Amino acid sequence: MAGVGAACCPPPDVDTDDCLPEYRPLLSPDVLRGRVALITGGGSGIGFRTAEIFMRHGCQTIIASRNLEKVTEAAKKLAAATGQRCLPLSLDVRQPQTIIAAVDEALKQFEQIDILINNAAGNFLCPASALSFNAYKTVIDIDTLGTFNVSKVLYEKCLRDHGGVIINITATLGYRGQALQVHAGTAKAAIDAMTRHLAVEWGPNNIRVNSLAPGPISGTEGYRRLGGKHCEASSRFNSIPLQRAGNKTEIAHSALYLASPLASYVTGMTMVVDGGSWLTLANDFPAMLDLWATEANKDK
Repeated sequence: MAGVGAACCPPPDVDTDDCLPEYRPLLSPDVLRGRVALITGGGSGIGFRTAEIFMRHGCQTIIASRNLEKVTEAAKKLAAATGQRCLPLSLDVRQPQTIIAAVDEALKQFEQIDILINNAAGNFLCPASALSFNAYKTVIDIDTLGTFNVSKVLYEKCLRDHGGVIINITATLGYRGQALQVHAGTAKAAIDAMTRHLAVEWGPNNIRVNSLAPGPISGTEGYRRLGGKHCEASSRFNSIPLQRAGNKTEIAHSALYLASPLASYVTGMTMVVDGGSWLTLANDFPAMLDLWATEANKDK
């Protein structure tokens, strides 16, 4: 029984947007050999670590965001650590023409894209009463419309004819109506619905479409913006069944499973990877409102 506890122990990770100093693959290092993945929001956080883990399993990657300088620096780190090719590209998921241009460039370089990770997102804490019309629209535009835009371009450019995998990074915010998250919760719930629709329509083209819903994940911009440090300091994470936040490597491993042949009959589902937090973590509106007010005053 000595190894039983290891089943819940987190794998090594680093909080910064740097590659892991050491990594021991749990699956065959060749499980994604010959595949090419496009990851939006791939220059930092979950997107960066997912690119790294995929590359450590034989995959070549394209990481894309609006900030070309950021993804260029990230691509250098990823290629140096893994020995795989990583192409940085600039695109705005809200603007289909930029997506088309980026995908065309990627296909010139790689000829085929097999995996799409829709990871680009925008979020912040804000009560609905203080949320501007434009702020709400911006999150919907980036998260929901952005996911559809990139998926549709990839479908038309290559997935329709060659098949592949789409993984949409969502969240559990809409399950209970998370306080101060009406914008992101609405956007992510719509993506989960989109996932099911696309899985049904595109399955005959040999395309699997799934969502992956992380919980609180350390070392990410979302963790910093959404009160992760506050939850640490107040021991709120003790109420999560696994009694901790997750890390980026855990989410990357889950994406690796969904992208790999191990998930060959999995489509139209949302995989929740949150340590059980959505079941038990307090949805305390007054406390979150106080946190929002404190952070808002810091910015003044």
